[in-house]
Amino acid sequence: MPDLPISSLPELTAMTSNAEFVVEQSGTTYKVKKTVLSPLTTAYGLYSQTGDSATVSATIVETTIIGPGVGSLTVPANGFQIGDNFTCVLDGLISCVGTATLHIHVKTLTGVILADTGVIDMDTTTSKSWLLNLYFTIRNIGGTTVASISSGGLFSYIKNSGINFEGYVLSTVNNTTFDTTIDSTLVITAQWNTNNVGNSIFSRNFTLTKIF
Repeated sequence: MPDLPISSLPELTAMTSNAEFVVEQSGTTYKVKKTVLSPLTTAYGLYSQTGDSATVSATIVETTIIGPGVGSLTVPANGFQIGDNFTCVLDGLISCVGTATLHIHVKTLTGVILADTGVIDMDTTTSKSWLLNLYFTIRNIGGTTVASISSGGLFSYIKNSGINFEGYVLSTVNNTTFDTTIDSTLVITAQWNTNNVGNSIFSRNFTLTKIF
């Protein structure tokens, strides 16, 4: 039986067996070699935090909320492909006074903004949980003004006087300063408006995963 190119087979799914596969089409039986079929998508972890981040407290300096871990936060130059999709999730504890504002920045190490919450007016909070979900899709690759990345997500927390989540939805497309021809290292920071010791935030868990 002849080998059939994968491009002519209708809607085949990925297979990982070492055997050859029999496919019937229009009354004809074809033998397809395993090497013709490859995984449709590859999902894998890139970074997993293994310890608490530094606590951002009593400072107005923009400071990372990613803690130590295993893996890498960097995609090397020309390592992106169109359609690549990534997700990351952070959680931790937050405290703040009633006059506090918080600004979460999501960017690269070179300062390219991927998404940010803007300045959020916070409510009085004492050792409450917070959560940040982020999603990234590569729309186009190349240098600045050519490459494009769409970023979205949700920052949420629970204030002292409530049981519902408060927060901010993020949605941004950067098609001006994003550049896939250079290394891209993910940075996530928090910034308070005052150096009040009652303002503090840190992360306990953080994972970065490629999902498509």
